[in-house]
Amino acid sequence: MEIKNVAVLGSGTMGQGIAEVFAIYGYNVKMEDISDEILNKALKKIKESLVKLEQKGQLFGKTSDDVMSRISTYTTIENAVKDADLVIEAVPENLDLKKKIFAEAEKFVKRETIIASNTSNIRITDIAKDLKYKDRVAGLHFFNPPVLMKLVEVIKAEYTSDEVMEILVDVVKKIGKYPLKVMKDTPGFVVNRINAPESLLFCLYIDHKVATQEEIDAYFKSQGLPMGPYELMDYVGIDVVYDSLEYFAKTLNPCYGKCNTIKELYNNKMLGMKTGKGFYDWSKGRPFIDVKKATDKVSMMDVLALEINEAVKLIEQGIATPEDIENGVKYGMNRPYGPISVAKSFTSMEIKSKLEELASKFNCDVFEPAESIKNGLLRDAIEGRLKVKGVEEKKVKEEAKIKEEKVLSAQQFNTIKVEKYESKVAKIILNRPKYNLISGELLDELEKAIKYLWNDPEVNVIIITGEGNVLSAGADLNEFVGSSFQFLENSRKGERVFQLLSEMPKLTIAVMKGYALGGGFELSLACDLRVGTEDVQIGFPEITLGLVPGWGGSQRLSRIVGLGKAMELIVTGQRITGKEAYSMGILNKLYKNPDEEVMEFAKSIAQNSAPVAVAMAKRLLNKGSQVPIDVGLEMESFAMGVLFSTEDLKEGIMSFLQKKKPEFKGR
Repeated sequence: MEIKNVAVLGSGTMGQGIAEVFAIYGYNVKMEDISDEILNKALKKIKESLVKLEQKGQLFGKTSDDVMSRISTYTTIENAVKDADLVIEAVPENLDLKKKIFAEAEKFVKRETIIASNTSNIRITDIAKDLKYKDRVAGLHFFNPPVLMKLVEVIKAEYTSDEVMEILVDVVKKIGKYPLKVMKDTPGFVVNRINAPESLLFCLYIDHKVATQEEIDAYFKSQGLPMGPYELMDYVGIDVVYDSLEYFAKTLNPCYGKCNTIKELYNNKMLGMKTGKGFYDWSKGRPFIDVKKATDKVSMMDVLALEINEAVKLIEQGIATPEDIENGVKYGMNRPYGPISVAKSFTSMEIKSKLEELASKFNCDVFEPAESIKNGLLRDAIEGRLKVKGVEEKKVKEEAKIKEEKVLSAQQFNTIKVEKYESKVAKIILNRPKYNLISGELLDELEKAIKYLWNDPEVNVIIITGEGNVLSAGADLNEFVGSSFQFLENSRKGERVFQLLSEMPKLTIAVMKGYALGGGFELSLACDLRVGTEDVQIGFPEITLGLVPGWGGSQRLSRIVGLGKAMELIVTGQRITGKEAYSMGILNKLYKNPDEEVMEFAKSIAQNSAPVAVAMAKRLLNKGSQVPIDVGLEMESFAMGVLFSTEDLKEGIMSFLQKKKPEFKGR
């Protein structure tokens, strides 16, 4: 079905904006309202908007008159909708009114016509439940002003057909907007649903006398926001905020009805800018907020945690994908980032702790952490790996119980495994028993795993080990190599992948057990620290095969044991034990049960050493040994300057003075 004719029911701010957008993109538009006087005012505003766009060259070569010629007006729903392919209702947020409009429109439209609501909060299923052709009903939620805002939420009600969703997504793209697919009908859909807990929090700040509205607004303006939350509520309208919270109290959670201050303002008809007074006095123009009055009783982290939490709930319930949620908040709120991007900088524990603090402080279970955050699965949720979308709480808990020790497992690899632990430790396990030989495929998968963990805030230390009792007996020599150039490229691939271990901003520890020969030895040398057993067999047998170590071993070994000893080990191909390697400084620690004992070593580093400082120290030691000392000293002073501005430094000093264990966050 092709959409050519569009009817817009309601010519208020949103209706006239929607009509203007469709007319700009070549659709024939019929706009309906209760009187010609109202419609003429709407046409005047549309014309003024089009003239501005024309002057800026934003009408794609058309004139404002061309666009206006595609808009006609009607005072009856029958005449407006009878030839329409798409009807969009844009009347005030009143369920009974919307149901009445939909019932009237359905009498006169063609069977194949799609009827959509521009509601910002009300479930489409509730609007459509009494209609005959429910499968043709959906939501098209534009954002204000529709001409400028890029986002449109496309909402699938319980009865909406897949065909209708596909048509609407296509139409939204054709009018230059981003279609956020809301796959399950929920109050507030995505963007307003994510904003809802924030509105509740700001109400409770005032109700609980945490600080004054000006002090809180001053804080948020000092963080770079153009308006504080209370100034924004006044600007939007206290009645709009009140109606939204009341609707959410009825449909989502009774806690949304706790806003006493908002109720008082609403009952006293102090609705903000539109009445001249709300949280502020607007009678003399926009209120002045003195940023010097910024309070320290609130935090941006309060808001970020709530947004991340609500986004995760939407993902768990299968309402929208992480990508659509991220783009929805970006485009719907004119931000450079959304909650999914923000979540990547925090761990489940950090978000969980903040949410539990807010829930307890305000006695509000809206702020309780989502199941995935409770169970350490934040990363799974935001990266779209949850297996629990839309299932009951019991199943979520069962899934979490399976992962009681392993907080997060990466995607399935063929030749390696990746495991993450609550202690901010991860393991990369070579998984080609019995000797864990290093193939081209293993190198490719190792590279993917390193990049996967590179910026993961839930990992500070990475352990490299092998499945079973062997790290690796070296390269897989059974792989076909067609030419000397291909052999050279294979060497360069190994060097490149192992170099990533040296360069990544995480501490890496190799577990040398059984055999650590050839490529297995080189993999170990590329790590920052090495532990192993006394009897592990270590060496470079390459020389006995007519080769040399080709994955960095010839360069790294001499930096650890000196040129003479490295020469001896490489040109003779002799094997040494772990005990001998320890005496040479190759191994940092000797263990009887290395895979078990290395975890305690890694946990200690992960929990007691500041992550940014570790990353800086690693770079200084790895790079500093390769440059003149004056350059190395300059690098060191630069690192000190960078570390001076970190939150971890403040935490470390404060913890030292208070004689408590620091809680480093890698920032």
